[in-house]
Amino acid sequence: IQMLISLVVGLLSARYLGPSNYGLINYASAYTAFFMAFCTLGINSLLIKEFVDHPEEEGKIIGSALALRAISSFLSAGVIIAIVCIVDADEPTTIAVAALYTIGLIFQVFETFNYWFQSKLKSKVTAIVGLFSYVVMAAYKIALLAFGKSVLWFAFATSLEHICVGVLLLIMYRHYGGKRLEYSKEVSRRILSKSVYFILPGLMVAIYGYSDKLMLKHMLSQTEVGYYSTATTIAGLYSFVLTAIIDSVYPSVMSAWNVSKEQFENRNRQLYAVVFYVAFGFSLLLCIFGEIIVVILYGKSYLDAVQPLRIVTWYTAFSYLGVARNAWIVCEDKQRYLKYIYCSSAICNVILNLILIPRGGASGAAAATLITQITTVFVVPFFIKPLRRNSVLMLEAVALKGIKKGKTADRIWLNGTRWS
Repeated sequence: IQMLISLVVGLLSARYLGPSNYGLINYASAYTAFFMAFCTLGINSLLIKEFVDHPEEEGKIIGSALALRAISSFLSAGVIIAIVCIVDADEPTTIAVAALYTIGLIFQVFETFNYWFQSKLKSKVTAIVGLFSYVVMAAYKIALLAFGKSVLWFAFATSLEHICVGVLLLIMYRHYGGKRLEYSKEVSRRILSKSVYFILPGLMVAIYGYSDKLMLKHMLSQTEVGYYSTATTIAGLYSFVLTAIIDSVYPSVMSAWNVSKEQFENRNRQLYAVVFYVAFGFSLLLCIFGEIIVVILYGKSYLDAVQPLRIVTWYTAFSYLGVARNAWIVCEDKQRYLKYIYCSSAICNVILNLILIPRGGASGAAAATLITQITTVFVVPFFIKPLRRNSVLMLEAVALKGIKKGKTADRIWLNGTRWS
């Protein structure tokens, strides 16, 4: 439901704002997303386990996590505003938009309660809270469209959503009998000692994921950011299909690990092949009908987004191969090598953006993203010996080589349907 609302309201907002203001909104959001890895301090990755291991300390765990995240969020908000004031000193609107976005960054602290509800198997509560808050934000945006408000009002929309989520989660935590919140130095030290290892990978992912928009703005213009954001949004419209395939097949791949190495590798090849060629089909359609799709969804003012779309759409196929790889990584216990992949991808993406953005604008950023993803999925793991086998499996899957057919033991069960 949120995806459908986001699509409709997002399209209407983009048409109303135009490429320049739409780019400004995405530029400001890139800053908050970039600093999110530092704001969370890696705590989210281990909160549920903390609740399970220390149920008697629930109040202290949440209270300490909230305090740690609040400090990091206020610091991050201050750093963002300081950076924007320096690099965009002659653009008061840009500074105001960024400042409004940082309000949401601060209120995201309260999403810590999500993990308490998950540990209690009450994810329904957080889903309802999230949906209600999103509807409020969507209604707010529609009102802005109706009354013709400026970009500053739209910048506050995301913050409004996070404010609603934070307030409602706190109310629901009390309603469901959550323990009194307390701060504990001992608990804080324990959490930080475990979470610190997640900060660097998170920062590397943030650099890879959001540096392109920041660099586009400063090397060219916020309008180019608007075109690039449009392209990436359209390219990701069908990603829920790939997510559904991967989530459905995961248990089958995991179970094969306990049967035989041959079956495990064959099911990985099958998963990679299905993900790659489904994405390939969608990407081909976006290449052929890209111009029509952009005009229908965003209007003729966004026609310059067509070429970046035709490039960045191929990124999705390789990106979700990386997501599908997680089953192999977990079963083979190779998580410790992910930091090398994340670091190399961040460095590669920044270097490619520096080279390609001045030459191609939004299309250059799209090409940098695509090349980086191919390098991250195939090239870098190939040079890391413990991960080399997975690169080989992926290449075999893309070439449809070594995928066995006809044997019951080598079929993937997907919601009752056999994938041979």
